[in-house]
Amino acid sequence: MRLTPETVAAEHEWVRDRAPTVVPVVNETRARLGDHFGVEVDDVTRGAYREEVDTVFADGDRAVNVAGYVSLLRDLDVEGDYPGFVVDETLGRALAETIAGGDPFATLAGATFHFADVTVHTEGGAGADDLDAALVAGFQTRLPGWEWTEGESPFAVGRE
Repeated sequence: MRLTPETVAAEHEWVRDRAPTVVPVVNETRARLGDHFGVEVDDVTRGAYREEVDTVFADGDRAVNVAGYVSLLRDLDVEGDYPGFVVDETLGRALAETIAGGDPFATLAGATFHFADVTVHTEGGAGADDLDAALVAGFQTRLPGWEWTEGESPFAVGRE
């Protein structure tokens, strides 16, 4: 695999075009998480998803890594799946964490990846499920809608 600015741009468009598939699962995942934790979580629109994809890919250092993970997962298929589940799970979790950004969001996205992965069933090989689950986890973590991310942290020191 060779990553160039052109291949990164192509992966950007591919991820943007996944909105009809990814956004409904983002909203289902948010609803399940909200029910589990007893909180209301706002839905995500396709437009908000696409804007956030643009934001992620506007950061060149993040974009090249996201594009690399996406490309690997798009092409990954393991005969019989189970023996190779570690590689697709590892790549999927890393993609979700890279999309989400630094901690605490990266850790949250990694955990959410596994939560979303159990309900995502995509045609196209072993990596396809994990690719979609990673997009769901990474972008649902980045996007607004969680009350705890909507204001100043009560743990911030020295701000008045």
